[in-house]
Amino acid sequence: MKRRHFLEATGLTAGALMLPSGARYWNGSRSPIPRADKKALADAGLAAARAAGATYADVRIGRYLSQSVSTRERQVQGIASSESYGVGIRVIAAGTWGFAATPDVTTDGIARAAASAVAIAKANAKLQTEPVRLAPVPAYGEVSWKSPILKNAMDVPVQEKVDLLLAVNAAALAGGARFINSAISIVNEQKYFASTDGTYADQDIHRIWPTFTVTATDPATGRFSTRDALSAPIGLGYEYLQAGAGRPGPTAMYGLRYDMVEDATLAAAQAREKLTAKSVEGGRWDLVVDPSQLFLTIHESVGHSTELDRVLGYEANNAGTSFATLDKWKTKSFNFGNKLVNFVADRTQPGSLGQVGWDDEGVKARQWDLVKDGILVGYQATRDQVHIIGEKEGHGCSYADSWESAQFQRMPNVSLSPAKAPLTQADMIAGVDRGILLYGRSTYSIDQQRYNFQFGGQLTFEIRSGKVVGLLNDVAYQANTREFWNSVSAVCDQRDYRLNGTFRDGKGQPGQISAVSHGCATTRFDRVNVINTARSLG
Repeated sequence: MKRRHFLEATGLTAGALMLPSGARYWNGSRSPIPRADKKALADAGLAAARAAGATYADVRIGRYLSQSVSTRERQVQGIASSESYGVGIRVIAAGTWGFAATPDVTTDGIARAAASAVAIAKANAKLQTEPVRLAPVPAYGEVSWKSPILKNAMDVPVQEKVDLLLAVNAAALAGGARFINSAISIVNEQKYFASTDGTYADQDIHRIWPTFTVTATDPATGRFSTRDALSAPIGLGYEYLQAGAGRPGPTAMYGLRYDMVEDATLAAAQAREKLTAKSVEGGRWDLVVDPSQLFLTIHESVGHSTELDRVLGYEANNAGTSFATLDKWKTKSFNFGNKLVNFVADRTQPGSLGQVGWDDEGVKARQWDLVKDGILVGYQATRDQVHIIGEKEGHGCSYADSWESAQFQRMPNVSLSPAKAPLTQADMIAGVDRGILLYGRSTYSIDQQRYNFQFGGQLTFEIRSGKVVGLLNDVAYQANTREFWNSVSAVCDQRDYRLNGTFRDGKGQPGQISAVSHGCATTRFDRVNVINTARSLG
């Protein structure tokens, strides 16, 4: 339940016994309702919208479940479960968008919300300077899609999750950690979409994120160091946490399985090692960037800069704009990066956070190019935006984080394509004379146009004469987006390709969150400016 609904519900508790039967407030569905019932409810909303004057309408019936379990050292810190259930209705009337939502999931409740959405659209039309132009979409009829899970994490007993986290903590403490926080976050979106275009899409979407932070201390000096989990949030079930599935190595997360205990054991040792690691010397270094770190740079510098609403200035008041403006795209020659750089937007990648069958405006999931051979060739756009870039088909990147939120353009999975020529991470390192190897996301900063930035890593190793020789501290690299992606000198092949991502990416006013993955293989960047963060701060 949303906070305001919780307050309303609890505020009614004292007088609930005085209310007539059936009048108590409830915003949740304790179990999924049959698909036929959802279709009947959606049809009622579509019919009411048409009757009120809508030329287009879509109905989203959503049941949103989430659970988090968190621990610290030898104790449980918190267990939280939530459920939210309701309907959002979007319409076009008088050439203008209107939206309304309701927790009253009945034919009458949905019909009232549809009428409200149309009334809002007609009121907004007074300020509309150009009618909405909606790209056509096929009528898919009754279709369904489910995340490729083997074990529903919501069905796993809380005790089993607690036992895993306490085992993770025990492993870190046994390895010399002084403190450890660990958590598992789970989301299940049960969404039903229907539109006047003739699509009825029933989807069951699952996401999971296991994570921890290990802290090591030196009592003699009072110093401390941390190492976060190198896990990836992912669009899978509880099978992702299958023990013993990790490949040996610093990242512990390869493919689509993650051994949390193994990673915590390694994290404790590395956090202790960081206490005595030498501080980096600033200057120009060659960087070998593991996917566990590079995904975040992709997200911030590429994913956000190619969102068309940002390019057009629609997000300027909140999330910012973009340097990748339409005039650059129109030239068909703007070097976003060099010829080794290919970025693909994709909502079909198995196990990714952004994988769906259909987006929240009924567009079938697809893949398309953003940067091809280094040239900016595309953006991320919704059905009412694609005409601006001369296209006739929506991209499938419309999303709302709740039934009561209006859908809008959100980032799909944005990934760097691996090289076709064989190259492993070890091969890449062997070719570096003086460089730094980076793992894991850390602190970062980027400007409002997604151009000038600074990124750090959880683990940063010195490379000397083709060999990794030890940890470095206080490392951050600085560049601008175009300079950075033009400095790529090598990309590993498909064998090294991995997914990572963000579980809670914010955007919009009112704010919404979404989850998105970014795939890549280890990539080399030549002569990137590295700063010593300790010296720059002090």
